[in-house]
Amino acid sequence: MAKKESTFGSMVVTLFLVTLASSAALGFVYELTRVPIANAKAAKKNLAIKRVTPEFDNQPGEECYKVPAGGDTIYFYIARKGDDTVGYAAETFSNQAFGGSLKLLVGFLPDGTIKETAVLEHRETPGLGDKMVKSKSDWSRQFEGKNPDEFLLKVKKDGGDVDAITASTITSRAYCDALQRAYESFKEGDKQ
Repeated sequence: MAKKESTFGSMVVTLFLVTLASSAALGFVYELTRVPIANAKAAKKNLAIKRVTPEFDNQPGEECYKVPAGGDTIYFYIARKGDDTVGYAAETFSNQAFGGSLKLLVGFLPDGTIKETAVLEHRETPGLGDKMVKSKSDWSRQFEGKNPDEFLLKVKKDGGDVDAITASTITSRAYCDALQRAYESFKEGDKQ
């Protein structure tokens, strides 16, 4: 029996069949994992919301409203206990950080007082700007229990009430910017 030569047509057909089988397998795996991944993301978001708001018994990740701010959007998650709203978690941002963008989650009590804050994402310098993260220092605790109507969310160097992180004034300003943006959006938002 003679060895058969590959032709351009047979190579195209083979490549097509391999591509078809690969994409079918990829689609199957996507469908298989889509729901568990969505559930894991919702659980992670509810856990983060739980860290910055008072105790709740609803699913705040499912009760959300948006407020446009600074060319982007701030998401507010409503924390309820029974029929009472106990707080709001705002997913906010600043594009003025030393490393670019900074994303925070800030918990507000219904009167606008900051309950707690958490860093969701940053690219700040390790050992300097990353001191805004609670596991690295207590710097962010200065915002807890403060109402931005009375506590000026600017570093002291700029005439505000916030002690800046040593050697990280830019990061401190960005953190304040994100909190101020969230608070202004909180005041103008359609609280439900």
